[in-house]
Amino acid sequence: MTKDQSGREAPKDVRTPHQRSKGVPRKYAIALLVFSTAAVVLAAVLAPPRTETGLPSGTEINVETPVFSLPPVQGRTLGFSNKDLKGEVSLVNVFASWCEACKREHPFLIKLKKRNIAPIHGLNFKDKPADAQAWLDSRGDPYMRTGADIEGKVGKDWGIKGIPVTFVVDSTGKTVYKHLGALTAELFDKEILPLINKLRKK
Repeated sequence: MTKDQSGREAPKDVRTPHQRSKGVPRKYAIALLVFSTAAVVLAAVLAPPRTETGLPSGTEINVETPVFSLPPVQGRTLGFSNKDLKGEVSLVNVFASWCEACKREHPFLIKLKKRNIAPIHGLNFKDKPADAQAWLDSRGDPYMRTGADIEGKVGKDWGIKGIPVTFVVDSTGKTVYKHLGALTAELFDKEILPLINKLRKK
């Protein structure tokens, strides 16, 4: 038994070595908590907008469009290839009947088609043919051409990791912009429409 400076026996420390090693001064614990919270808030403020995919919402890019040729979605007549993307500015929308965000986006695509701003082509990603047909038959078809990417190979070549995705392709067939997540009227008019007008002036 140890003794204190007065000679009296000091109380025995009944904590285990593990419990004694875990002791952290309260003031340091509070400081650590405050610092961690501030770091999280700062990261959220500085981060770009995010979508269902967890990726930035809109990005201007300048990459070659992959070479591909796909048959149409079941029930449609016009297939879709990279050659169809040359000659005018166009949009490529990647969708699937199993995609929840696509359900929210689709009504806007129908309205966008009526605005006749640019041709919209649909890339149907990893979908069952009958389900894709039922989707367009029941909800309306906003696309000029559709491509059935049943195995997802073309989507992979285009770098798709989540859908919906919308690409802007210039008149030379080069992909210049991609939006990850459901399109909205506000986003389209703010980001994509000005880009389309700019590309047409070149």
